[in-house]
Amino acid sequence: MLGKVFKAYDIRATYPKPLNEKIAWQIGYATAELLLKEAADAGFDDPMMRHLVVGRDMRKSSPSLAESLRQGMRDFGAHVIDLGRVDTSMVYFAIHLLGCAGGVQVTASHNPANYNGFKISRRGAKPVGSGSGLEEIRRLAALVEREKLEPRGGREESRDLWDAYRDHIVRFIDPGLASGSRTLKVVVDASNGMAGTMVPKVFGALKGLQLSRLNFENESGEFAHEPNPLVEANLAQTREAVVARKAAVGFCFDGDADRCMVIDEKGQPVGCDLLLSWLVGRFLRREPGAAVVYDLRSSRTVREAITEAGGRPVEERVGHVFMKARMAAESAVVGGELSGHFYFRDTFHTDNGARVFAEVITALAESGRPLSELIKPFRRYAHSGEINFQTDDAAAALKRLRAAHPKAKTATLDGLSLDAGEWWCNVRMSNTEPLLRLNLEARTPEMLARQLKELGPLLGKRVAH
Repeated sequence: MLGKVFKAYDIRATYPKPLNEKIAWQIGYATAELLLKEAADAGFDDPMMRHLVVGRDMRKSSPSLAESLRQGMRDFGAHVIDLGRVDTSMVYFAIHLLGCAGGVQVTASHNPANYNGFKISRRGAKPVGSGSGLEEIRRLAALVEREKLEPRGGREESRDLWDAYRDHIVRFIDPGLASGSRTLKVVVDASNGMAGTMVPKVFGALKGLQLSRLNFENESGEFAHEPNPLVEANLAQTREAVVARKAAVGFCFDGDADRCMVIDEKGQPVGCDLLLSWLVGRFLRREPGAAVVYDLRSSRTVREAITEAGGRPVEERVGHVFMKARMAAESAVVGGELSGHFYFRDTFHTDNGARVFAEVITALAESGRPLSELIKPFRRYAHSGEINFQTDDAAAALKRLRAAHPKAKTATLDGLSLDAGEWWCNVRMSNTEPLLRLNLEARTPEMLARQLKELGPLLGKRVAH
């Protein structure tokens, strides 16, 4: 059962089978063992390096799973700080603010209500994922037997950090929005997730923010729609409300509120790569020459926009574990993925949905122009979006793709990337399913259609999202 809950980037599964309170206790014990040992081996003698923070989302199973997780940590001897119901980015903030050895958010992010899981971070809010400690936690969890050990009696306390979190985020807000001298009409769909708590607590006092709320109720643990903003159908309420209420912008958050999709004033979704292309100019005006990290599925526009704004484009493979590590290594000022995760140096190189919200509403308020108009210069190419193909032999399919285009430039940072000049693509293997994921871009819609028709049969059977 334990092996079924560990994924590439975190721990996630259906509740109560295979994920349950027994496994949560094992994972809590193992997480404390790994993170406290790392802090000790690094020579830290600060008492806070025996502390771990734990937050949880609004799912029905989260309270009991979080309680068992914290008990496992205490039984190892860790001192636990319970943050209560918070967005995932609050856990990253708390690790930094308190200077502790790490933390865990109990969440299944965008998955349906019957899922849950754990996102684990070490000191500095650095992620624990595949290749960076998750395998060790799995090993340690499998070895521990609760009935045969003597609990070490770690302490526990509850802390409310919302005021400190709000103060950190609102300093990036346009002063006019804060005072009410500027106003902005905004629609937010919280997807019955943690944005329903985070948005009022962090942004509720902004006098110029005229907020229309959708699906803010998050006490029941049920969702009006799946809390996944990447699925087009889940954006319908936001799109309709933006147009009907004549709002300047809409946001649809995922379940743990660490990412979102943005809707322009016409009700059209803004691709996260195009949103990054627009926002980089703001960061690079403040710090010319700084690095900006983007995932390799992104439009070529991103690289062009970074260069045009005087920045240094840095391409990275998909996944928050890799993005955060590269952000830190390059001291990048900002970064983004197609999935809606945006990373900021001023949030410790972690992804933060509240920080995205703050940046977008500030940029809009200061510009005084419609979002669609601001994004238009970056709509330079035709993009397929991510398309899945089912295949029995992914390696053979990638080999066929490469052989079909011997003159194209190739790269293998994450899957196979081809650049044929007039079109370019990336094909990656799924971490969890027998699928290949294609992202294709071309100079014209006609060329995009031709290449999709040609490449599809090479990759397998197309699968509906």
